[in-house]
Amino acid sequence: MKLTDTDLKILNMLSDNGRMSYVDLAKELDLSRVAVRDRINQMQEAGIIEKFSVVINSEKVGKGVSAFFNVDCEPNSLVYVAEKLAENPNVASCYQMTGPSTLHTHVLVEDFTSLEKFINEELYALEGISHVESHILLRRFKSRTGLKL
Repeated sequence: MKLTDTDLKILNMLSDNGRMSYVDLAKELDLSRVAVRDRINQMQEAGIIEKFSVVINSEKVGKGVSAFFNVDCEPNSLVYVAEKLAENPNVASCYQMTGPSTLHTHVLVEDFTSLEKFINEELYALEGISHVESHILLRRFKSRTGLKL
């Protein structure tokens, strides 16, 4: 599917406010509600819009510690380690990065005791990990989900 300028405008408006109604989008774009709905449905069917979701402030729901891990794996263990980390409810994201079989993993936990438990009992317990580097988030200046067009 080739995106039109109108599609890009819809995507940008939805990335700012995913709850924006078809009616409000239509008013902004000078289109009918049905035309907006059809365009959004087409973008969903094409996989351009993967899903609609809510962004939760982790600190306000008791996940006050945000840590990032660069996990180097043995090449034949990378997929296994990535899948195990992805199953863990404390793991917010896990990406394969360039470099020596590196996974970049973002973890959200309640406190430093929980972080220590995650590291010792869940991360270091995985076979195939050769090195782990960790970083603790001190302050967030910008956080964005999704893509801005």
